[in-house]
Amino acid sequence: MTILVIAEHDNKVLAPATLNTVAAAAKIGGDIHVLVAGQGAGAVAEAAAKVAGVSKVLVADNAAYAHQLPENVAPLVAELGAGYSHILAAATSNGKNILPRVAAQLDVDQISEIISVESADTFKRPIYAGNAIATVQSNASVKVITVRATGFDPVAAEGGSAAVEAVAAAHDAGTSSFVGEELAKSDRPELTAAKIVVSGGRGMQNGDNFKHLYALADKLGASVGASRAAVDAGFVPNDMQVGQTGKIVAPQLYIAVGISGAIQHLAGMKDSKVIVAINKDEEAPIFQVADYGLVADLFEAVPELEKLV
Repeated sequence: MTILVIAEHDNKVLAPATLNTVAAAAKIGGDIHVLVAGQGAGAVAEAAAKVAGVSKVLVADNAAYAHQLPENVAPLVAELGAGYSHILAAATSNGKNILPRVAAQLDVDQISEIISVESADTFKRPIYAGNAIATVQSNASVKVITVRATGFDPVAAEGGSAAVEAVAAAHDAGTSSFVGEELAKSDRPELTAAKIVVSGGRGMQNGDNFKHLYALADKLGASVGASRAAVDAGFVPNDMQVGQTGKIVAPQLYIAVGISGAIQHLAGMKDSKVIVAINKDEEAPIFQVADYGLVADLFEAVPELEKLV
């Protein structure tokens, strides 16, 4: 068996989620190849070659892949992937955008967001917002799979010495073009990669009150997230949303402030190593999953906590 892993990157840095995806590939077994599709992504290819367990890095360097438009990348992956037993990508917005197209072009089913590998053809994935775990077996000739990064510990970023091979194929569908992007800049860690996350919910009452969470997060070196209720209420932008329809996180420490604990939110953070909940409602569902709970007014508790850090 040979497995193709699609690298997650920005043409400069290999995203941490790739290491989790390689870990899933290692559980399946066999040779692991990594595809880096981009433009001027030599540094990414070098980083991928050093990843533990990777035997070959394929580099498709072309202007058509500069912004990794799925209409262009999917045909490339389908062309290369036809010769592999498995094609894996992280279950990020990028991976979710590319792999369904790949599966369609290869005329196979896709297995989404696996959290466990039982065997080369059997996997576990969450359903019903994580309230049930489905065991899925596939007899497809090529198994197309997205990997939930929080389900696998990352492999080492150093220690490998994979061969790097150029891929000449260039696919420009001509059906879409890159217009621009607006990136949120922050001195805090990226939400899905942070070791500590402080999240606020509807209990924060308004966006201005998130200043209490920002102050605490800055002292902890943490990232700041939010529940869907807080995002829908306009307190914070949607790139901060943690949950089934937001970002999936699994930090070492997750502090939920003023969050009731709706199923939608729990699906995005319940794999956190330690969960701390602060809520004045002692019946809030969040306390059922919390390792530590504090029944208190968050506007008193959070400033006090900040002073103690």
